[in-house]
Amino acid sequence: MPAEQYPFAQELITDVSGKIRKVILDFSDYKRLLEVIEEEGLYQAMMEVKNETSLDLETALAELEKE
Repeated sequence: MPAEQYPFAQELITDVSGKIRKVILDFSDYKRLLEVIEEEGLYQAMMEVKNETSLDLETALAELEKE
């Protein structure tokens, strides 16, 4: 794939056969990608529990004490 298909890549490092092995990113782009990954993880966790019954604080703390 041409470098243009990797929008955040500053540089692509390939092996002798031309296969991409490493990508150099601007640090601010790297931090933003981490934020997006974390946000996606939070979103997925929220979707997993969306149909569960909410607990009040005392009940939630009591449940945590059981574990």
